[in-house]
Amino acid sequence: MAEMGSKGVTAGKIASNVQKKLTRAQEKVLQKLGKADETKDEQFEQCVQNFNKQLTEGTRLQKDLRTYLASVKAMHEASKKLSECLQEVYEPEWPGRDEANKIAENNDLLWMDYHQKLVDQALLTMDTYLGQFPDIKSRIAKRGRKLVDYDSARHHYESLQTAKKKDEAKIAKAEEELIKAQKVFEEMNVDLQEELPSLWNSRVGFYVNTFQSIAGLEENFHKEMSKLNQNLNDVLVSLEKQHGSNTFTVKAQPRKKTKLFSRLRRKKNSDSAPEKGNKSPSPPPDGSPAATPEIRVNHEPEPASGASPGATIPKSPSQPAEASEVVGGTQEPGETAASEATSSSLPAVVVETFSATVNGAVEGSTTTGRLDLPPGFMFKVQAQHDYTATDTDELQLKAGDVVLVIPFQNPEEQDEGWLMGVKESDWNQHKELEKCRGVFPENFTERVQ
Repeated sequence: MAEMGSKGVTAGKIASNVQKKLTRAQEKVLQKLGKADETKDEQFEQCVQNFNKQLTEGTRLQKDLRTYLASVKAMHEASKKLSECLQEVYEPEWPGRDEANKIAENNDLLWMDYHQKLVDQALLTMDTYLGQFPDIKSRIAKRGRKLVDYDSARHHYESLQTAKKKDEAKIAKAEEELIKAQKVFEEMNVDLQEELPSLWNSRVGFYVNTFQSIAGLEENFHKEMSKLNQNLNDVLVSLEKQHGSNTFTVKAQPRKKTKLFSRLRRKKNSDSAPEKGNKSPSPPPDGSPAATPEIRVNHEPEPASGASPGATIPKSPSQPAEASEVVGGTQEPGETAASEATSSSLPAVVVETFSATVNGAVEGSTTTGRLDLPPGFMFKVQAQHDYTATDTDELQLKAGDVVLVIPFQNPEEQDEGWLMGVKESDWNQHKELEKCRGVFPENFTERVQ
C-alpha cells in the first residue's frame, strides 16, 4: 500500500510538471505573438548580462591560466633536460663540477616550487571563484520559469474576471494561484537582485588578487633563477679562465701495452753478463764506426753521362734549406759495411744534413748541431702542460720543456697517443739515450720543429 501511495504521489508530481511545461510553452507562444504581455525588469536583465559577461571572462581566464601552468611545466621539463645535458658533458676533472650539479638541483626545485605555488594561489582560487557561477546560473533560469508561471497565472485570472459569465469559485482559485506564483517569483527575484550586483563587483578584487599573486610569484621566481644563473655563469667563467691560461687539466691516453723499459731492465738484471752477439741498447763509444750518425742520401736521378763524378747533385724541392751538397768520391768497403751496420741498428730516418767520406776525410758542408742530435731524431715538441710520470719509463714534463722525438726501437711497443723522446736539456747534459729517453703523452705537447 505504501509503495502504491508512493507511486501515486510520483505519478501526480510528474503530471503536474507536464502540465506546467505545457502552460509555460503556451504562454511563451502567446507572448511572442503579442497576444499576451510579458513582465519586464530592465535592471535585472542588465544584471544577467553582466553575469554572463563575467562568467565568460572567468572561464577564459581559467583556460589561459591552465595553459600558462602547462607552459611552466613544459619549461621545467626543458630546463631539467638542459641541466642534465650540462651534467653529462661536464667532465669529472673539470673545475666546478660539483657546483654545477648543485645549481642544477636547485634549478629543478625552484621550478617545482613555482609551479606548485601557482596552482595553490592562482588556479585553485580561480576554480573556487568560478564554482559559484553554475548555481547562480541555475537560479536565474529557474527565476525565468517562475516569471512565466506568474504571467500565465495573471493572464488566467484576468481572463476569468473579464468573462461574461463569472464563476466566483474559479476566480477565487485563479487568484490564489496567482498570489502563490507571485510570491515564489518575488522571493527568487529579490535574492538574485541582491547577489548579481555583488558578484559583478567582486570581479575587481578577484582579478587584482589573482594577478598580484601571479606577478609576485613570477617576480620571486625570476630573482631566484637569476641568482642560480649568475652562479652557473661564474662556474663556467672559472672553467674558461683555467682552460685559457693553460692550467686546465689534460689527461693522457691510457697505456695498455707492457712498459718497454721495465721489461728491458728485468731482462738486464736477470743476466749476469751480456750474451755473445747481444747488442747493448746504449750508444757505442765515440770513434767507433757505429758511433757515426747514419747518413742517408735522398736518391736523385743520376746525372747525365757527360757530367763529372764529382758534380753536385741538385737539391730536391722537398729538402730543407740546410741540406749540404754531395762531394764526389768512392766509399771504402769497410765504410760501407759500417754504414750498413749502423743503418740496420737505427730507424730509417733521413738526416737533413749529410756529408760523404772520401779516403778517411770528410768533405762537404756539415751542421754540427744536427750531428749532436740523438740517433733517429725526427722532430721537436714543446710541453704545453705539466705531466707527472706514473711509471719508470715515462718522462716527467714541465710546461715549456723541449723534447727531441725519436722512434721506438720496436714499433709494436708504441701505444696510441704516446711518443718516445728525450728532453733536450737532458740530452745536452748526458748524451746517453739509455738514461734520458722515455715515453710521454702526445696531447700534452705541441710540435715546434
